[in-house]
Amino acid sequence: HEKVTFQLNDTHPTVAVAELMRILMDEEGLGWDEAWEVTRKSVAYTNHTIMAEALEKWPIELFSRLLPRIYQIVEEINRRFVLKIQEMYPGNQDKVKNMAVLYDGQVKMAHLAIAGSYSVNGVAALHTKILEERELKDFYEMRPEQFNNKTNGITQRRFLLHANPLLANWITDKIGDEWITNLSHLKKLKVYVNDEKCQHEFMNIKYQNKIRLAKYIKEHNNVDVDPRSIFDVQVKRLHEYKRQLLNILHVMHLYNRLKTEPEFDMYPRTFIFGAKASAGYKRAKLIIKLINSVADVVNNDASIEGKIKVVFIENYRVSNAEIIFAAADVSEQISTASREASGTGNMKFMLNGAITLGTMDGANVEIVNEVGAENAQIFGLSSDEVIRFENEGGYDPMEIFNNDQEIRDVLMELINGKYSPEDTEMFRDIYNSLLNNDGGRRADTYFILKDFRSYAEAQRKIDERYRDTNGWAKTVMTNTAKAGKFSSDRTIEEYATEIWHLTKTPVEM
Repeated sequence: HEKVTFQLNDTHPTVAVAELMRILMDEEGLGWDEAWEVTRKSVAYTNHTIMAEALEKWPIELFSRLLPRIYQIVEEINRRFVLKIQEMYPGNQDKVKNMAVLYDGQVKMAHLAIAGSYSVNGVAALHTKILEERELKDFYEMRPEQFNNKTNGITQRRFLLHANPLLANWITDKIGDEWITNLSHLKKLKVYVNDEKCQHEFMNIKYQNKIRLAKYIKEHNNVDVDPRSIFDVQVKRLHEYKRQLLNILHVMHLYNRLKTEPEFDMYPRTFIFGAKASAGYKRAKLIIKLINSVADVVNNDASIEGKIKVVFIENYRVSNAEIIFAAADVSEQISTASREASGTGNMKFMLNGAITLGTMDGANVEIVNEVGAENAQIFGLSSDEVIRFENEGGYDPMEIFNNDQEIRDVLMELINGKYSPEDTEMFRDIYNSLLNNDGGRRADTYFILKDFRSYAEAQRKIDERYRDTNGWAKTVMTNTAKAGKFSSDRTIEEYATEIWHLTKTPVEM
């Protein structure tokens, strides 16, 4: 028998579990037990996020009407699975509630994926740990051997070889071209990180890439940015947990300091954002509006002498991402700890020689493990601290608002018309989200105000570090040299050997 695996890429294809059962029983004539054994051995599930809105749940009423035979099969899968739960945990109704495939009028697709598969994996070490200890704890206790981690990776052929030819050629010149198919070879660059001539070459390549991005920004945004400024970049989907809002609130704070403190010495900084918001995500769209409104004010204020520029790159996608990653000095990876499953932008920035400014979340944890804490700029609550606040309470953003005048000033600017003179109420929803409990939602759900001071201090240190030209060059070169683990070649090989149990086939070139 050839072994086949259907790797479920998140919950979206989970109907495959029931559809395979249908094919095996209705078309191939197998009995339930035999069909279930084949199905369970043929399906593996990758969980890509713990965000509730991504863990699909379908109303039974809709599901059963659209897919009557599939629903019949799901019902039977659920009946048998619940019996198994009751057998293992007699009288424990909580276990049934937490694990059943059908519950409360809903089909829980993640539960179907786990019940019907032989492997469940997260996409970064911290993410998998959170799945095992929290989100999927009951499933993990039932079958710990089913769970494993596969840290995401990126393809260096696209994000270095193709996107950054200047750096790619420099690396090949130094260590040969084996890194193209085996990224771990980058560690050979470590011997060059203290070499002043190499540092100069590396930083000159970064400067050329910054000129390239500055031209793109001039053409598309009609904003003049200085390639000698620090390029501080946050590009990723717009979601509240990714905290683009923390970034722009801090920009507003820096702008206030430039306006009110004549002695404030700030290294010129270009803040670059790129993001798309999903269609119905009103607050995400409002945050994009805020970023652009702040940009309009700051970029047109001659009195700050170009110390801050803010750019929102439209239609963020792989083709412009390639130009952006190559040019970045600072990689903003500032999600609320425990929320980001992995992230891969963090790896693309690292590969192209940027420092990670981030929380200990997702794959940031593993990036810091590779480069050392001294070659990153980490801030903020830890995932354990976030989880403790969520479970036990004890955080009141109003307390920060009342006691920190500078934070208060920034938040008041959301509702006093400074950035929306034509409609002072425009950003009221953002203001409310940070300070007021809203139905079932706690004020400042993502701990933006809680982490603000820690973030501001990390940003101050970035400013200080960038002025030490040799120290900065050493740090960003070390990031490139230590990026070897984060190749998708390594990730896919781990899937192939540890989940799919494939043997390698030599290919004649």
